[in-house]
Amino acid sequence: MPLLHVTDMSHNFGGLQAVSEYNLSLDPGQITGLIGPNGAGKTTIFNLITGIYRPTRGSVRFDGEELVGKKPNETAAMGLARTFQEMKLWRHMTVLDHIKMARYSKLSYGLLGAFLDTPRRRREEREATDLAMEVLKMFAVDQFADQLVVNLPYGAQRRVEMARAMVIQPKVLLLDEPTVGMTPDEMMAMIEVVRQAHERFNLAIFLIEHRLKVVHELCQHVQALVFGQVLVEGTPNEVQNHPKVIEAYIGEQEVEF
Repeated sequence: MPLLHVTDMSHNFGGLQAVSEYNLSLDPGQITGLIGPNGAGKTTIFNLITGIYRPTRGSVRFDGEELVGKKPNETAAMGLARTFQEMKLWRHMTVLDHIKMARYSKLSYGLLGAFLDTPRRRREEREATDLAMEVLKMFAVDQFADQLVVNLPYGAQRRVEMARAMVIQPKVLLLDEPTVGMTPDEMMAMIEVVRQAHERFNLAIFLIEHRLKVVHELCQHVQALVFGQVLVEGTPNEVQNHPKVIEAYIGEQEVEF
């Protein structure tokens, strides 16, 4: 049974059909890539899955439960985490506080516990800090824990955003162009970070990416999206030189991954 199962999902913005009869089956531990030109509807699909938009038609099931109608905070609490193409970081908050804040949805001591400084509050705060530091170390940004995120290099900020998504211990991670704006060295470091997270947690990952090197390195399965419809899907090598993909997206007969 797929962990994330999207069936015949469509969405209209007024008279414009942004997504048409989209389907996805994502199994535990699987990495699927979504490629396509700008405006193809890739981020819209992420927004439909996570509850930012409600599909006009179709079904989105996560771990057997219907997601359509749920809000983003509800889908996140169920174990569906995401990052954004444009980073959503608070510039004047420390790296550690970013990660701990994401974890607070899992804490149970409540307002009264915080006011009275109960043993439960102290225990859960210690556990949240320990987990946050563990995740920061996994993403090689633990040395920046007490620094303001605005002072970090761009590649490190991207890893902080991924660490924030991972601290809720998701079952599925949606990555929206995680290497955008990175240098080649930063890109390769991010590939390795994603690979380690996938292997350590048997994480299912759904990945939007323009840099085909990243897709080839990470993904077992790829969908090519054009005008809101899946044009071709298969392994990276199968999609790589498909004539329809070359014509609609890549524009070259020889594609270097």
